[in-house]
Amino acid sequence: MKKYLCLGSVGVGLMLLLMNCAMQAPVVKKQMEVTHRELKFSGFDWIVRNDVVKKGPGPNFFSNSEDNVWIDKDGKLHLKITQKDGNWYCAGMYCKQPLGYGKYTFYVHSDITLLDQNVVSGLFTYLNDVEEIDIEFSKWSIPDNQNAQFAIQPADKKGNKHRFQIPSNAGPTIHSFDWKKDQINFISQVNSDAAIAPYAVWKYTGPHIPKATTERMRINLWLFKGQMPSDLKEQEIIIDSVSFQKH
Repeated sequence: MKKYLCLGSVGVGLMLLLMNCAMQAPVVKKQMEVTHRELKFSGFDWIVRNDVVKKGPGPNFFSNSEDNVWIDKDGKLHLKITQKDGNWYCAGMYCKQPLGYGKYTFYVHSDITLLDQNVVSGLFTYLNDVEEIDIEFSKWSIPDNQNAQFAIQPADKKGNKHRFQIPSNAGPTIHSFDWKKDQINFISQVNSDAAIAPYAVWKYTGPHIPKATTERMRINLWLFKGQMPSDLKEQEIIIDSVSFQKH
């Protein structure tokens, strides 16, 4: 009888020990799913922006949907502002790796003069709001304003911005900036073999040349001050390719 009582006690003790171990076992947390979208374009790896609350610039919603950012069958990049359920969704993406000093060239397939007056498209490098090199297409909500600019942030400082006009029906265009430690050289021109003078050339040697650190090359399409397009139409820019020549 005592033998059976002993065995029973051992069984109960073993059960309690196993229960205690189970209670003290570390909880393995489920790994968070990656929510960002990546794509490859012109030999670079990019991350597509996705903001479900309004953020700058604008502020705006930014969507990583394939309705907003995609590569077509010919390898061209499309960025599109779309309207869904009463909200406007903008588009943007940034290179995964910093590239540093060098020449950044953007081959734009679509006619940027067709963008609505409330739309901004940027081709740029960005670290923060005061370390940024910009090529931007926009009228900034002023119908008779010039439609393009080169800028070094902060752009409100004297000498940090150069405005110019790209003529109507320009068609495909090429835009670049050559970033060096002591100067930045900008140029915008038609994408043609014809001997046509550039739309704009600008050399910046001011005090706000960014230092190469962890900035990223970026491309975006957004609504100025978060305003809807004045024509209430979805907006799009198409990029043939981008290139980078390191110094």
